[in-house]
This record gives sequence, structure tokens and C-alpha cells, in this order.
Amino acid sequence: MLSKTLHISSSPHINKGVSTDMIMRNVVYALLPVVLFAVYAFGINALLVITTAVIASVLTEHALCRWSKQESTVSDWSAVITGLLLGLTLPPIFPLWMTFLGGVLAIALGKFVFGGLGYNAFNPALVGRAILQAAFPVAITTWHPSFLEDRFVSISKSVLAFPFAEPFVDGISGATPLSAFKFDKVTTDSADLALGLISGSIGETSSWIIALGGIYLIYRKMMDWRIPVTILVTVFVLSGILFLIDNQLYPSPLFMLFSGGLMLGAVFMATDMVGSPITPLGVLVYGVFIGILVVVIRIWGGLPEGVMYAILLGNALTPQIDSLIRPKVYGTKKIKV
Repeated sequence: MLSKTLHISSSPHINKGVSTDMIMRNVVYALLPVVLFAVYAFGINALLVITTAVIASVLTEHALCRWSKQESTVSDWSAVITGLLLGLTLPPIFPLWMTFLGGVLAIALGKFVFGGLGYNAFNPALVGRAILQAAFPVAITTWHPSFLEDRFVSISKSVLAFPFAEPFVDGISGATPLSAFKFDKVTTDSADLALGLISGSIGETSSWIIALGGIYLIYRKMMDWRIPVTILVTVFVLSGILFLIDNQLYPSPLFMLFSGGLMLGAVFMATDMVGSPITPLGVLVYGVFIGILVVVIRIWGGLPEGVMYAILLGNALTPQIDSLIRPKVYGTKKIKV
């Protein structure tokens, strides 16, 4: 006669082993098509910027772990993701020494000072990008057209500028769709925006590929789909209302969705598991908050883009959201005061 043993254990009850490095590795898989399209659009300059950002992030992570006498955590792939995302937020002719500095600061100030992976309050890549924008406002707002004929054989002099020297800006430059609308009231065709036939940051040109990467992560249950959906729906609805009020003054909702870094930020940055709320209702509040800020900054702010600041402020609000919005514990009653 066979005897049966009942195993009793405390939570959490894990049925399928999904490690941190597995999740991070899949995020890298989802980002690779975005990187490949960016390199196809901007050529060797974009490849150099992205590669430099990744190398800086990984080296800094390893060096800080060794300095603090901890085991190196570069194998969890989180530093690679930080480097990829940082590189994708930068202009394709951004100087490499500035890019390297951004990677160092993204890991050191955006992650390590908080205690490392799982403790960072803000998305590390956006922390690095925010510091670069404050320190080098001209270089980070100098754009370059995509799909130039010599993009695979010509390296911009600005990319190879010496540290702390004034970067040389190539003769060809172009405004992003958001800046063209902000300052000249010129809108870009939505199809061109969706297909990436525009100027902008390295990762701004592939909205549809970014969306596919998000769908992949949602399918693998490695992303909370409610965050990007709530952000995008909020931007679409709010900008749609403004467009109906005055379509000469305000851009169309499709323009707002596909322009700038909204898709990249909503899918790969706002969904940071550490920087976003954990409750279903809290996630919705978080997404609506970011979506509203994006529209407000783009329409009424002094800058043409507001995704970075919206997500960082959303990260800052996350602890308050989690503390105020708590699910009812099963089997308990609400205490009347």
C-alpha cells in the first residue's frame, strides 16, 4: 500500500521558477529588435552610442560590486538593460564620452546608492538621462536625420569629440516631430511616426517594434500590461479631447502616441517592477498620473517632451500609492473609526 505525504509550507507558493536573470534576459530579447531597427535607421553612430552605454553600465556595476566587496551582479542582465535603455534615449550623434558618463551615473546614482537591484526608487536609465540633460542640454537636443545614405560608413565628428571639448555638430541636423510642433506648429504624418521615418532619439523611431516587444513580455507574463495600456489610453483620451476642442492648436492623439519617447517609456521604463506600484488600483493611478503629466508637459511645458520627467515623478509617487491603496486582507473586516 502506497502512503501519501502532505507537504505543508508557508507562502509564497511558487509553482514555476522564474528567476530575476530570466526576466531581465527576456527584456533584453524584447529590446534587441528595437536596437537593430535603430542601428538600421541611424547607422554606425547609433551602434557606437548604444554599445558605449552598455559597456559603461556593466563596468560600473561590476566595479561598484567589487569595491563594496559584494559578488558581481552583472550576470543578472539588469545593467545591460540600463545601458540599452539609456542608449536608446540619446541622440544618435551624442558624444561617446558623455554617453559613458551617463552609464556610470545611471548605475552609481540611479541604482547602487539605493542598495542595488530591487531597491532603486527610480528607473536607473532615466536617472542617467536626466543628469545628462541637465549637464549637456545642447548636445542632448542636437538631432540627426535617419536613413542617410552614408550612415553605415560615416562616423559623426560629434560622436568622437574629446572629453570636455565643445562637440562639433555636423552640418546636417533636424528637429524632432515634437520640437517641430512645439515651436513651429508643424505636425508629422502619423504613418511616418509609426514606421520610424523621422529624426529623434535613437529609440524614438520604432514605435511598432517597441509595441511588439511589449506584447512579447506580456505574453511571457513578465510585464504588467495595465501600466503601458493605462498610460497610452490616458494620453490618447486627454489629447483627443484637446484636439476636438481646437485641432489647429493641439495635435492629434495619434501624433501624441507615436511621437517622442512615449512608447519606449510606457513599455520598458514605466513598467520597472521596483519603481511601479504593486496593487491593481495603484497601477491604474500610476498610469493615469504619468499619462496626464506627459500631455501637460508636451502641451504647456517649456520642453517639447515630458516622458522622462513624468515617469520619474511617477516613480517618486509609487511609495505613496502603495501605502494609500492597499487591498483588503482576505478574511478580515474593515475597522470602523
